[in-house]
Amino acid sequence: MHFFAYSQEMSPASWNREVAPPSSSAAAPELDVISLGRRVRHLRKQAGLTLDDLGTAVGTAPSQLSLIENGKREPKLSLLQGLAAALNVSIDQLLGAEPPNRRAALEIELERYQRGPLYESLNLPKIRISSRLPLDVLEAQVGLLHELERKLNEQVATPEEARRANGELRAMMRERGNYFPEYEAEAQKVLALVGYTAGPLSQHVIADIAEKLGFTLHHVGDLPHSTRSVTDLKNRRIYLTQSPRQDHDPRSVLLQALGHYVLGHETPRNYADFLGQRVATNYFAAALLLPEQATVDFLQKAKAAKEIAVEDIRDAFAVSYETAAHRFTNLATTHLGITTHFQKTHKSGIIYKAYENDGVTFPMDHTGAIEGQPSCKAWTSRAVFDVPDKFSAYSQYTDTPSGTYWCTARTERSASGEFSLSIGVPYQHVKWFRGRETTARETSTCPDPNCCKRPPAALASEWAGNAWPAARANTHLLAAMPPGAFPGVDETEVYSFLAAHSGN
Repeated sequence: MHFFAYSQEMSPASWNREVAPPSSSAAAPELDVISLGRRVRHLRKQAGLTLDDLGTAVGTAPSQLSLIENGKREPKLSLLQGLAAALNVSIDQLLGAEPPNRRAALEIELERYQRGPLYESLNLPKIRISSRLPLDVLEAQVGLLHELERKLNEQVATPEEARRANGELRAMMRERGNYFPEYEAEAQKVLALVGYTAGPLSQHVIADIAEKLGFTLHHVGDLPHSTRSVTDLKNRRIYLTQSPRQDHDPRSVLLQALGHYVLGHETPRNYADFLGQRVATNYFAAALLLPEQATVDFLQKAKAAKEIAVEDIRDAFAVSYETAAHRFTNLATTHLGITTHFQKTHKSGIIYKAYENDGVTFPMDHTGAIEGQPSCKAWTSRAVFDVPDKFSAYSQYTDTPSGTYWCTARTERSASGEFSLSIGVPYQHVKWFRGRETTARETSTCPDPNCCKRPPAALASEWAGNAWPAARANTHLLAAMPPGAFPGVDETEVYSFLAAHSGN
């Protein structure tokens, strides 16, 4: 996990960010014409050459060299070679990532800003960047744009923007059937690294994975309250809580921390990036705990026997019911040809998590967000709370305007309350599942408000205007989204924690 503070000083990391090595199929990186142009200008002046002098040396018109120096033209390879020879440097030095000096760094940064969408949105005239522009003006302009960008990023992280980003992410997941082969491939590489063959992924094997990736594990009692783990990339350490009281599988927490490293994540630019990275690391962790081939083999055997059950997946791979349900959604459509939906619903009826690619109609707001909406009272995700038998999965058919669905659900309790976890499929797929023989059946006409949002007419006529409930107001409903690249994380607390532990 990286944190980058906004400051007036240019961070070297902004010039030489670590990137994952390109794969054999990856395209070559694009030439940074702005940095190249400033470097050519710096080397030309350092050599005491005019544009005419350098143009004569490389056989190019001075006007063309000026375009190159201003980052408005990309030179051909032959011209790059000529420039390097005329300026007495190597090609690598000419294309170097580090700016030659502080002024060049500021010029490059200002030029990038002026070519970006932020500056375009301001509808301001562009500043001509030349050697006559005072250094303090450069400092002030870049500093102002840095601060403006930071302020705008904070404003973007509103609940509305977060919900909209989440809706867009879910649409992408639906389009892909919630299957990400790139994350599956990375998980397979990691499993091969430790010689995994079969069976549940033990804590010992996961610790071996961390070691193979170059990290040491440290369990501490003072982990920052706003984090589940902290990764120290400088000293290659991962800090985890040693408290036995936690809602998350400690194996998943560690694998998610490693996922940020394996998947090459950089600091999120916005809330959509943050959500996307969280989905990626959750997927990566699940692909390690329930490896693709082993899980698909298990599911295909269960399908052949017409005995698919989420609790069997849970028990076979020693994971939580929620993790097993999520993993089923990853693999069901691509490998089994089964469309499906998933819900995590609070006992109050509010949906906390949801996914679908089977046409079920979830409630949603104008941004496309499902989370935070009340689930229909007739659905399995709500009915399961009233079932006396809490030890067995509850199954139910529900007739809806979009078709008949079969769902299976269980309830689980956590520090945040009691939740139901449900997996559902359209009627045509129910033949593959255990629990299809259930006689429980409900009818839902949602989104018709008369289904469950409005009280029955008899109750309304008697009590409307004669009731005044004291609502249980959740304070988080009044709060804005926490600012920062990692919402809700206290950077000072994290940095202080790392400083305190770095000498251990």
